[in-house]
Amino acid sequence: MASRKRNLGTAMSRGDMFQTPDKRMAVQCTSDSDVSEWGIEDICLYLRKEGFEKWEPVFREHKVTGVVLKSIKTDQLEKMGITPVGEQLQILQSLRKLYDLEGGPQTNKVFNDPIHGHMELHPLLVKIVDTPQFQRLRNIKQLGGTYFVFPGASHNRFEHSIGVCYLAGQLVKALDERQPELLISQRDILCVQIAGLCHDLGHGPFSHMFDAKFIPKARPGISWKHEKASLDMFNHLLTKNNMRTLLEQHGLVLSTDLDFIEELIAGPRDIETAQEWPYKGRSKDKSFLYEIVANKRTGIDMDKWDYFARDCYHLGIQNNSDYRRYLKFVRVCEVDGEKVICTRDKEVNNLYDMFYTRHCLHKRAYQHRVCTIIETMITEAFLKADEHIQVQGSEGKMFTLSTAIDDMEAYTKLTDNVFQEILHSSKPQLAAAQKILQNILFRRLYKYLGQTQAKHYLEVTQEMTHEWEKDLAKAVPQTGSLGVNLLPEDFEVSVIRMDYGMKNHNPIDNVRFYCKTDPTKAVPIYKNQVSKLLPKQFAEQLIRVYYKKMDGESLKAAKKHFVQWCMNNDFTKPQMGQLRGYTSQTLSLSFRHSRATCLLAAEKAIKEDNLNRDKQAMTKFWLQKF
Repeated sequence: MASRKRNLGTAMSRGDMFQTPDKRMAVQCTSDSDVSEWGIEDICLYLRKEGFEKWEPVFREHKVTGVVLKSIKTDQLEKMGITPVGEQLQILQSLRKLYDLEGGPQTNKVFNDPIHGHMELHPLLVKIVDTPQFQRLRNIKQLGGTYFVFPGASHNRFEHSIGVCYLAGQLVKALDERQPELLISQRDILCVQIAGLCHDLGHGPFSHMFDAKFIPKARPGISWKHEKASLDMFNHLLTKNNMRTLLEQHGLVLSTDLDFIEELIAGPRDIETAQEWPYKGRSKDKSFLYEIVANKRTGIDMDKWDYFARDCYHLGIQNNSDYRRYLKFVRVCEVDGEKVICTRDKEVNNLYDMFYTRHCLHKRAYQHRVCTIIETMITEAFLKADEHIQVQGSEGKMFTLSTAIDDMEAYTKLTDNVFQEILHSSKPQLAAAQKILQNILFRRLYKYLGQTQAKHYLEVTQEMTHEWEKDLAKAVPQTGSLGVNLLPEDFEVSVIRMDYGMKNHNPIDNVRFYCKTDPTKAVPIYKNQVSKLLPKQFAEQLIRVYYKKMDGESLKAAKKHFVQWCMNNDFTKPQMGQLRGYTSQTLSLSFRHSRATCLLAAEKAIKEDNLNRDKQAMTKFWLQKF
């Protein structure tokens, strides 16, 4: 009994970690070693959480307590009047989670992580980790080509996925401790953790480079994202390792819980044809569970909290946000008929810091100009090697680098090792691809000409970038050609977008906050209520241009072509590149002034006698343009 009291005290101290200023309800015993002390009310609460509320009267009538739970078998349930075989099995599976039928509690496995410390995972989660489909993530860099610029960014999707699983469990357990009335079941917790563990199973070589750059160019006719591959790989993992029976043994109901896990990863399947509630896995009263792994409403989820902390640690960039503090104040409130995850009003600055950290990571690392061009070069090498890389899939069929996504048996074999396979191949067909990868290793990279922006957001397609590359080759500067013939294929245009995660919108506008005096009421907090120093815009589009040749003369000409191309398209003045010959005060209007100012300054310049022929030609050019 003394040991039981010690265990109960441990469980209570864990609950206190997530205590909020509001008045706490009675905490129910959830530790395996405390089940024998449960009374009938504890049993009925557990039945409601597990979805067996219709059998509460039966358990009350027979005065079932925690002492006898371990000994209940099918025949006892039948004597109690629970005759449907399916119901009997589901109840026994739920009770099996409270007691191990072999005679003791199940042992969690501990993973020592540099970010979150010692993480305990349920045995079922460990079984998923110990499969070839999950172990594959050990060989896929979390940040793709960024590792070629930041030496510390050597971490992989493997540890990130385990971290998301752990944080997702921490969040849902915190909500269960803090708000028992939510009736969060052990099935709910396990499903959320499985989704966190498997949400990135579909990533290809070099992570986002594969689905954002390589596949759109290799197979422009399809719409494919790694989230779809994650669902396909998850189902392949279950089938290949005969794990559906194991899921049932741990109390999961395949008909609903598998749908729930898939929806947690990628959202509802039929959102266009869905009615009021588009999800199948859980009813509307558990809508908050869909905001834990991949939050479509606010963008605040455990996936981001993990990669912010993990990436900052490995990149050497300061992390200004604190997920541990977020966990201490998070709770569920009802907003517009749905239960959503909210946080304390005083945490609004912490959330702005989180999204600013996201922006900094993109600007300083993910979208770093050298990282971008290295991934562009790797993509180009993969495209040249595509049809010459053969991967065996199901039933012995062979797939290429770009078609392996159609077969999960083949896709399981695709990792970052493709880089080494091309680099060290003896196939003459891979010589062109090898040359590009060797240039990366020897740091013979495409040259950065500069960066510019359009005045308004542009919907950029591959066809548009190809046209821009043609225009760059034709954009002869006003000072005349330098005698170098530039080709469209010599240029590489890269269009990137940086935002706070919700395009042009402020994601905090979708977050709801509660105050200390009334934790049940959730309200929005708008930007003007927080600070005048917050950004006015939450997205920007950058156009970067690179040049592939290395010789000095053509590079010098390419820079002038780039400047002229920016002027022709009325883009902003490049950060790099000088306007040689066009730098007088009257002609600086080309990048800075409005249309009306341009006209006035140009008319004034024509009247000046001291303008040389080139400047007069430039002035006439701007008159014609406007």
